[in-house]
Amino acid sequence: MFSKYKNIDKNTKQSLSISTFVLALLLTFTGNAQQDPQFTDYMFNTLTVNSAYAGSRGHLTVTGLHRTQWVGLDGAPETQTFSIESPVGKNVGLGFSIVNDRVGPSDEFFFDANFSYTVHLNDNSKLSFGIKGGGRMLNVDFTKGLYQESEAIFQNNINNKFLATIGAGIYWHNEDTYVGLSVPNFLTDEHYDEIQDAVAAERLHYFLIAGKVFDLSPTVKFKPAFLGKFVVGAPIIADVSANFLFNETLRLGVAYRWDDSVSGLIGLQLSPQLMVGYAYDYTTTELQNFNNGTHEIMIRFELKSKEKQLKSPRFF
Repeated sequence: MFSKYKNIDKNTKQSLSISTFVLALLLTFTGNAQQDPQFTDYMFNTLTVNSAYAGSRGHLTVTGLHRTQWVGLDGAPETQTFSIESPVGKNVGLGFSIVNDRVGPSDEFFFDANFSYTVHLNDNSKLSFGIKGGGRMLNVDFTKGLYQESEAIFQNNINNKFLATIGAGIYWHNEDTYVGLSVPNFLTDEHYDEIQDAVAAERLHYFLIAGKVFDLSPTVKFKPAFLGKFVVGAPIIADVSANFLFNETLRLGVAYRWDDSVSGLIGLQLSPQLMVGYAYDYTTTELQNFNNGTHEIMIRFELKSKEKQLKSPRFF
């Protein structure tokens, strides 16, 4: 990671500044180590988090997202996602998602098929069970690692190594509330560890999502949402957000990632089928002096029937 710093003379003042940066970076990762990609618009990118979400919107939905983290730092995380999901029959949902995640010398490409089955608990609420299966391609070029004298540069590079993924989730929702719990991957294979600058064992991730929509007036809706990430052997990562929807067209919101960043969010429902969104993260850790923030762009297309176009757009 941050390969442009590898050849700087250690005796220069610039080297001292870089050392301070690396220390700040390690302190940040120690408190908020991330193995799976993270998103600010997680509430609109749910399929990549929970397979049971597939088909829950009741029509074909296509979502794309691009995230550039810590702008200005060479080798900082950059992520793209694409997902498509739809109900198939009365109680079955299918979905497909791909994620491309680059961090320093590593490049991981995830691709998963998602299946859900929904049980109607009553006239208003549903409980969905989901499973996912697929894989990821792992590439690591150790010559682009974090440390100038790291032993990692003597390791063999990894080229297109296939690692299988199997995950599951449950998702409960009614017209204005949802709760979900998931494990994106039960298989503890390998990933690139940016702290150790080496390949290490993957750890189990547990995701808890929740949200509720309140009608504040005939033209204003308010939706608080939560995402908790629990990783074995690491601190809990928690995201909280609050979005307001005006006239079913303009969305404005704020978000906070515990001990990491604060964010501003905006979205626009251009038509009943098309929504676009943007989020900006401001880093609240030591890294704030070394980057220009994080940008995230999201677009969602929905193939709705004429009947559903007449109804209010669902806020989750």
